[in-house]
Amino acid sequence: MGEGDTAIAYGSGDVPVLATPRLIALCEQASILAIGDALPPGTTSVGMRVEVSHLMPTAIGQEVEIEATLDRIEGKRLTFNVSAHDDRGLIAAGKVTRAVVDRAAFLAKTA
Repeated sequence: MGEGDTAIAYGSGDVPVLATPRLIALCEQASILAIGDALPPGTTSVGMRVEVSHLMPTAIGQEVEIEATLDRIEGKRLTFNVSAHDDRGLIAAGKVTRAVVDRAAFLAKTA
């Protein structure tokens, strides 16, 4: 965890610790990696819901490890259990839900 990952850098606080928005991004990233290349061609997954409790602060220089495990598949919804640890133990836990969408159709909605 570096200076660019802090609450100060993200504008989400005034202390030099891991920012909650950065932690959430890492949890989403881990859920994407957990899917790997299992999605059908032409599809992707998009964030739908994040429920993460940020339990402990993490200082600059500490390594953060995120784990995401696919818990449920409900139609096109994928729900992951996520947890984050630093050198001292558990710092966050929760769930990330992503939806599988057709990439082209999804992007067409932005036009």
